[in-house]
Amino acid sequence: MATLDVPGARLYYEVSGDGPALLLLPGGGGDAAIFDTLTGPLAEHFTLIALDPRGYSRSRLDGPAVDQRVEVQSEDARRLLDAVTPDRPAYVFGGSSGAIVGLDLLARQPERVRRLVAHEPPCFAVLPDASAQRAFVEEVHRLFREQGLAAASARFMEGIGGTLRPLPDPASLPPRAAEMMTRLMNNAPIMMEHELRQFTSYVPDLAALGRVSDRLVLAAGRETRGHLPYRPAALLSERLGLGLVEFPGGHSFTDAPEEFAKQLIEVLTRSSQAPATSRISSAETMGLP
Repeated sequence: MATLDVPGARLYYEVSGDGPALLLLPGGGGDAAIFDTLTGPLAEHFTLIALDPRGYSRSRLDGPAVDQRVEVQSEDARRLLDAVTPDRPAYVFGGSSGAIVGLDLLARQPERVRRLVAHEPPCFAVLPDASAQRAFVEEVHRLFREQGLAAASARFMEGIGGTLRPLPDPASLPPRAAEMMTRLMNNAPIMMEHELRQFTSYVPDLAALGRVSDRLVLAAGRETRGHLPYRPAALLSERLGLGLVEFPGGHSFTDAPEEFAKQLIEVLTRSSQAPATSRISSAETMGLP
């Protein structure tokens, strides 16, 4: 456990395992401990670097809460890699909002990334029905401000097709997991106010990503196929001429952690872009019948 001072914040991060560096980027409102269910098998192959994004959990801002920006979080990731593994590029895995940060890091700082697995980045702005998705996100934000977190979360879950499982009761968990759940609950309002709209409106730099597409794996959960969280990864993979790789579970990589970790190791360490687990048609990418 360590901290790193960056402009405007002090980042908390954890390092474990042995081998080439693997940076783990959590989704919105998540923190380093969300990867605990994956770290056992991953740590046998990689030196794991997991962080709390700025403003969440143990990564404190220097001032009051402000809107999160993708480019700021990707610069934080770059600074962290420079501090922990300055001489070699790192593998990177990002889930949900962390996948967006990974895409931005690869586009801006390709020399720092050995291979990126971006699992279901919620880049709703790239979709053909982006205006409808923008309205949906604005509705969620309005509900959050007017009726509170529970109403906003329920509408969000409905809009993404019920592809996120409810959080467990902290009382039913061991101490470290229970402490994490308490932090995630405290992070949720920050995510709703300061990240949801900002990150879902992000448009990746496809030209920059196209130049390093051999280092990019776009991924999605089998259980989310046909639902909103799956669609941006599918569309981006099509536009970049890549196969979309399906992983076990849904939007969360913790749904089937042992199987997920095993496949992640295989995808990260293969010598070249292997054939994708699945390819889907343009109609499926758009969510059409």
